Amino acid sequence: MIRSVRRMTAVCALSAALAACGTAGAPGAGHPAPARPAPSAAHPPTLAPGPGGLTPVFEHGPRTRGKTVALTFDADMTADQGPRAAAGEHFDNPALIATLRALKVPATVFMTGRWADQYPAEARSLGHDPRFEVANHSYSHYAFTGDCYGLPTVAADRMRSDVERAYTAIRKAGVPHPMPYFRFPGGCYDQKALRALSGLGVTAVQWDVVSGDAFATDADAVVRQVLDGVKPGSVVVMHCTRSAAPTTERVVRTVVPELRKRGYRFVKVSELIGATGARH
Repeated sequence: MIRSVRRMTAVCALSAALAACGTAGAPGAGHPAPARPAPSAAHPPTLAPGPGGLTPVFEHGPRTRGKTVALTFDADMTADQGPRAAAGEHFDNPALIATLRALKVPATVFMTGRWADQYPAEARSLGHDPRFEVANHSYSHYAFTGDCYGLPTVAADRMRSDVERAYTAIRKAGVPHPMPYFRFPGGCYDQKALRALSGLGVTAVQWDVVSGDAFATDADAVVRQVLDGVKPGSVVVMHCTRSAAPTTERVVRTVVPELRKRGYRFVKVSELIGATGARH
């Protein structure tokens, strides 16, 4: 499923204003020692590298192995938004996380290093809750390609270190076993970006259902988009930022019971990757 196409609709694009579970964080002087994702005791599944060792890309699970769906939530604040957080803007969404817990919905959170810096207690809570798995969404939420919804870009020779820096920040916040999964900011990638991350041992995780919750004000419209898009094995992209995705908690409260009525079971991304026949 490796493709150099950059998929995503404008409604899902996260500009410099978008964040998801919260973030901001210390300016981060210097560069931390490289840190690769440490496997958990369960040895989470990953996809085999592509031709020439290219970073593999995962978009959805099997369509014929039962009605499973993974809800994913991005924490994608850009590295320069610390002043906005300091001024009182909320880039986290505790109510959403509480709702997921109350509804007993497992989920995968793609966390930026800046988010972990800003909200270490929330990062630690997610990282110690077996209902969730925490994965990497870069440190800075800068784009890994040009022309990615107005995001600043990471130079090719810094892409790898940006991902490693994010793992360092996530572990420092108290997440003991961040998953070996990476989501490109804005969903934008190309062959150069996939090559830059080769050897890190990560699987790049995209999606096949765009919720449209970013900057949305009409929760019902987002609900319809999700319900119309979900198929067996789907990966749904959503966000957990109060300021940039204010409807998401309401969307989850409607979507979850409806999908359960339709026979769907909620799983984490790792289960879908494992069902694909991935290696461990």
